[in-house]
Amino acid sequence: MRNSPPVSVWEEPERVDQVLRAVDTRLDGTQAAAWSRKRNRRVLNVVMKYAVRRGVLRANPLPKGKESTTATRTTNTVDKRSLLNPERAAAILDWMRHRPRGGRRLHAFFATLYYCGLRPEVAVAMRVEDVTLPDPGAEDQWCELLIHTATPEVGKQWTDSGETHERRDLKGRAEGETRTVPGHPALTRILRQHIRDEWLRPGDLLFQGESGGILAGSVIRRAWRGAREAVLPPHVFASPTGRRVYDNRHTRLTKWLNDGVPPAQVAEWAGNSVAVLLATYARCVDGQLPDLKRRLEAAGDLLEPPGAG
Repeated sequence: MRNSPPVSVWEEPERVDQVLRAVDTRLDGTQAAAWSRKRNRRVLNVVMKYAVRRGVLRANPLPKGKESTTATRTTNTVDKRSLLNPERAAAILDWMRHRPRGGRRLHAFFATLYYCGLRPEVAVAMRVEDVTLPDPGAEDQWCELLIHTATPEVGKQWTDSGETHERRDLKGRAEGETRTVPGHPALTRILRQHIRDEWLRPGDLLFQGESGGILAGSVIRRAWRGAREAVLPPHVFASPTGRRVYDNRHTRLTKWLNDGVPPAQVAEWAGNSVAVLLATYARCVDGQLPDLKRRLEAAGDLLEPPGAG
């Protein structure tokens, strides 16, 4: 408290500008991502409004209107360069399988992200009982995943329990709401083998760390980076292609849309609204123009009067 400046400094425009520059900048001095800048300013604005309500400040000193958002325009559209093609995805998963330390366990985890488009915090929360596997001899070998919980990694200092992860309901969903996601037959084979190899029981976490607890985010990110670096050419590794673990989800949702799955169905599997889905992935949907042209031609044209042309 002794080193904290008085609240009156918020009445100095120069100091306000200094704070805004700070919240727009990362610790290494580079500019933060557009979405992070927008979020930071929004949080700061909430704090200022609270101070005004409590009578600590006479007015909100932050810029208002267009001036407050000009520097933080954002877009949620996925960068097409971040998507993985099937060959690169297969190579990364194959490398993961042969990783010396925990490779098979991590292979099953990343295969689930890729085939089902799950958020990582959802996948690490899954239990064995959340997976419905068909009988080995059944004609339909698609499995089904029940999604109902997320355990994002928020840090021990921010959780009531003192644990690194916090158990929450699904993002953007009502409390207790669930959804199901189909799993490709290739994933069925992977998960069946994974459950057998790890001797997992229904109440166990489907994907565990080495000590049996939740799979740590640091392990996930390190393994993914190592796989990309080992498999991808240097110029591709340096590019946005599959740079984030989350790009597995972007790749799968884009593939579903490009394969002709109705957006409403993709949104249900992904846990998004249709509006958010289309706003995020519209620029990534391609390859359907020839089919659309054929449909439009088949619908016919205006009738021409006799003798025309």
